[in-house]
Amino acid sequence: MGLIISFLIFIVAMIFCLITGHTMVIALAIGLVCFAVSGMRRGYSFSDIAGMCRLGLKDAIMVVIVMAIIGLVTGVWRSAGTISFFVYYGLEVITPSLFLIVTFLLCCIMSYALGTSFGVAGTVGVIFMALARSGGVNEALAAGVIMSGVYFGDRTSPVASSAVVVAGVTHTDMLKNVRLMLKTIAPAVVITFIVYCIFSVKNPISQVDDSFKQVLTGEFSISPWCALPAALIVVLPMLKVSIVNSLLASIAAGIGVSLLVQGEPAGSIASAMIMGYETGGELGEIMNGGGLVSMIEVVVIVGISCMYSGIFSGTEMLLPLQNMASSISSKTGRFFVMTLTSLLTLCVFCNQTIATIMCSDLLKKTYEDEGASKTELAIDMENTVIILAPFVPWTIASTVPLEFMQADVTALPYACILYLTPLCYGVLKKFYLKSLK
Repeated sequence: MGLIISFLIFIVAMIFCLITGHTMVIALAIGLVCFAVSGMRRGYSFSDIAGMCRLGLKDAIMVVIVMAIIGLVTGVWRSAGTISFFVYYGLEVITPSLFLIVTFLLCCIMSYALGTSFGVAGTVGVIFMALARSGGVNEALAAGVIMSGVYFGDRTSPVASSAVVVAGVTHTDMLKNVRLMLKTIAPAVVITFIVYCIFSVKNPISQVDDSFKQVLTGEFSISPWCALPAALIVVLPMLKVSIVNSLLASIAAGIGVSLLVQGEPAGSIASAMIMGYETGGELGEIMNGGGLVSMIEVVVIVGISCMYSGIFSGTEMLLPLQNMASSISSKTGRFFVMTLTSLLTLCVFCNQTIATIMCSDLLKKTYEDEGASKTELAIDMENTVIILAPFVPWTIASTVPLEFMQADVTALPYACILYLTPLCYGVLKKFYLKSLK
């Protein structure tokens, strides 16, 4: 009963924060207190609970380090003109019948390189939505195409915070996960691309406003060197360079491009990396942001969520739910249970990170008992809780990108990759099982 009361208080706090616009950290802190009290009512001392929290935080250390470095990357890429480079040449290749295809592919490339759905939706997404509106393209369709593109990278990129969290809580190798994520999402991407080719031909853009290209060239030198920081993120992990070293190489390249190509002073570059990039006018409304500071809330959420995990593991308070999951899994299969658990936790907690850690805590025992590998657990999570998060309309993963683009939930049915990924993987999983060992 104590656990149920704790969850109810936590859920109410989450709903309050969502409605009032307060940070989720408040709800998480309230939940942490509730679960700690619930643990002590089970006979554990305060020092026992504190020890469990410390053990949980150990899983978050590498996650926090990588996320902090990703924050630096998001700032220096803006300063170096990397994002502007891709937007500029994306606009260059647009023709009326290719608009939606170019939009999808550019969002995929940018989200894979940058590893953030919000960052791409708030920059590239805003630009292409403005073009869609001015060119008479169906707004819901355009927003759905963008959602598919930005969440391709959010689920697949080696520098995505979701990939870092999943690898951290499942104790798996992130580079191996990334290779499997690319492999298992391929059928959904192919189908999505074909669908968007049809939509693109049937919904051509009537005109392309080139004025934004002039704004970009007025602020940045659009040189091929601007693509170097992104190229390193894509290429180095393929050469089995660690994620941290790949990120650091990208930062070094970004600093060099900022100094030598864009002519930015060292102080401005440092400010962009720490506090976020800032410029004025029309460009500032889209390009401002990033930096180490932008990752603080995410880091705190991950840290507190991992403390939850430590308490749940140490007190075994989730054991009845874990046993229930195992019972259902024995009848329906692991992937079905993972999908069901993902949707339930997303609906209740409205947050991708919290739902990810809850899915791991609830189903880790089931996978272990049935002889499944940790890698299978990680990839199943990537193909459910991570990719389904934006498909639940009231989650942050859905509301924030849609708000950036001034779109609504009518866009979600057009975001084909969100639901085709779990569907295709569920059908084809038996063919992937050898790879998941």
